[in-house]
Formats: sequence, C-alpha cells, structure tokens
Amino acid sequence: MNDLHNNCRASRVISPVACGTTGTGLTGEIIDRQDYGGVELIVAYGAVTSSVATVTVTVLEGDVTGTMTSVADADLLGTEVLAGLAAGARVDGSTEKVTKRIGYKGNCRYVTVKEVPTATAAAVIGVHAVLHSPKIAPTANP
Repeated sequence: MNDLHNNCRASRVISPVACGTTGTGLTGEIIDRQDYGGVELIVAYGAVTSSVATVTVTVLEGDVTGTMTSVADADLLGTEVLAGLAAGARVDGSTEKVTKRIGYKGNCRYVTVKEVPTATAAAVIGVHAVLHSPKIAPTANP
C-alpha cells in the first residue's frame, strides 16, 4: 500500500523568514527523531535579492540537545552544498523560489539545521523536517 501519510511526521525547523545579517546564521528547532528511522529536511527558498548571495546549510546532530555537532557526510543523503544556495544568476525554480532537500540517516537522537547567508536579506528561507520509517505506525496526525 502506498501510504506515506500514516508513516511520517512533519515538524517545523525554521519558520519562513528573511535571512539575517551577513554571516549571522539561524539555527533551527531541534528535532527529536526517537522512534523514527530517518529524517528528510526540506529547505524552501523564496525570492533572492542578490546574485552574489549564498546560503550555507549545515546539518547538526547530537545525543543530547546541548552538544550538537556537524553530521558526517556518510550520514547524509545528498549534500549540504546541494541543499544550500549558490551565487549566480537567479532563475525561478533553480536558484530562487526553489525547494531543496537533504536526508539524515545517522543514529543520533536529535537533528537540526543551521543556515548562514553571505548577504543581508539574501533570501527568505524555511526548513521543515519529515520524520519517516516509524517504529510504530500509523503515526498520529498532526
């Protein structure tokens, strides 16, 4: 049966917001993945005001919430570079007004995302997590 609805849970990591001051990043809400096998992080970008602006995405993990560290590449599905936003001409659907994703398959209980822009208000960004492969299904809605 093709049923994603009863086998996942969605959580907000970073509410849609204009990127802050150059070099000042936003660290998202910490996602507790207890009883879930993995997390798909959905990064949504709005209009971008500068062709030289970039947004660096870093996925963080930890066994406790106070000591989050960068995730090893082997525990990611996709790359942080592909989930980020590169400089260049702005095209709807590829370099602005685009949704990207990166998966986490590691073993730590907690996961979050940090984004760092290179230009003030370079983009509107929002991040959501889709927890999947639950130990017990169906999952509660919402």
